[in-house]
Amino acid sequence: MKKLLSTLAFGGILSEGDIRQFSSYFKEKVMKAGDFFQEYNGIAREIAFVEKGIVRLYSPDIDGNEITKYFIREGQFTVDLESYYTAKASTESIQCVTDCTIYTISKSAIEKLSGEIPNLYIYIKTITEISLLNKIKDNDFLNFGDAKTKYREFLRRYPDLALLVPQQYIASYLKITSQSLSRIRRDLRS
Repeated sequence: MKKLLSTLAFGGILSEGDIRQFSSYFKEKVMKAGDFFQEYNGIAREIAFVEKGIVRLYSPDIDGNEITKYFIREGQFTVDLESYYTAKASTESIQCVTDCTIYTISKSAIEKLSGEIPNLYIYIKTITEISLLNKIKDNDFLNFGDAKTKYREFLRRYPDLALLVPQQYIASYLKITSQSLSRIRRDLRS
């Protein structure tokens, strides 16, 4: 829970008492690689914080292929925002890429605590905006350059992910085939 507590202290928005109260509502879940935090067509009723491990958010394309949109790393929150706020079926899945320890908090607990912790709304809004801006920034490089350039930039930005995430998920994220990624990796080693 160390990373969660550190993240809840971000920006000094929540007091120590607020952090203790808020964090007491989180539930620990130990999950295996391949387990789902949120399944496609489910309704998002919880927010997850990744304490340990890597999670991916993906959705199917029109042919049913899994397209990885984001990797959620240690120290980050994740939720399908659209499903969470609208209570409609999710169009995305959130799956553990590695064995993970996550902490979850229910929407009902957040709603309850929002009335008790004055700055909770500001904290959640701040974290949400930062997460969205980071996702935009993280994905900017995917729109420019050829496949080799994208992979090099991926390696530069996320050397840890390159070592821990299966190749097919990286290829999907880079919007290239696994075969192309294998060829690029081979060329870079030469």
